[in-house]
Amino acid sequence: MAQFCVEPEPGDLIEIFRIGYEHWAIYVGGGDVIHLAPPSEYPGAGSSSIFSILSSRAVVKQEPLRDVAGGCRYRVNNYLDHKYRPQPVNKIIGAAKEKIGEEIEYSVLSRNCEHFVTELRYGAASSRQVKQVVIGGEVTLGLGILGVIGYSLLKKRYQNQ
Repeated sequence: MAQFCVEPEPGDLIEIFRIGYEHWAIYVGGGDVIHLAPPSEYPGAGSSSIFSILSSRAVVKQEPLRDVAGGCRYRVNNYLDHKYRPQPVNKIIGAAKEKIGEEIEYSVLSRNCEHFVTELRYGAASSRQVKQVVIGGEVTLGLGILGVIGYSLLKKRYQNQ
C-alpha cells in the first residue's frame, strides 16, 4: 500500500491509481474517506474495479481509505488549490457526510468520482481525467475510458434485445 509524502488532512482530495484511470475520494479523518461506489445491485463491482464505472448510478459511502485503495497506490492531490479557494473544512466534511447513503446519477464523462470530490472541496466540479481524454491527452486513460464506453454501449444493446 502507498505511503503518503504528506499525511492527509480532513478535506484533502485522495487520488487512487487504478489500471487505466484514477478513483477519487475525500479524506474525512480517522483513516476514512467519502467516495462514490457502485450500487449494491452490481455485485463484485467494488470501487477498486474498472467495472465500478459502468453504472449510471453511484452510492456515496464512507469507508476506510485502506479498503477503498484496495492495495493500489494513492496520494493527497489538491491539484486545484492554485485555481480555486478550498471551502472551509467543516463545510467540506459536513456536505460530504450529508450525502452518505445517497444514490446519485453517475457518468464517467460528466458526473464521476473526481467531479464529486472537487465539487465538495472547491464548490466547482472538475475532472482532469475527462479533460485529458477530450483534449487527446493520456493514452492509457483514453483507451480505458473508450473501452468502458464501448462495453457499456454493447451491454445496453444486448439488454434491449
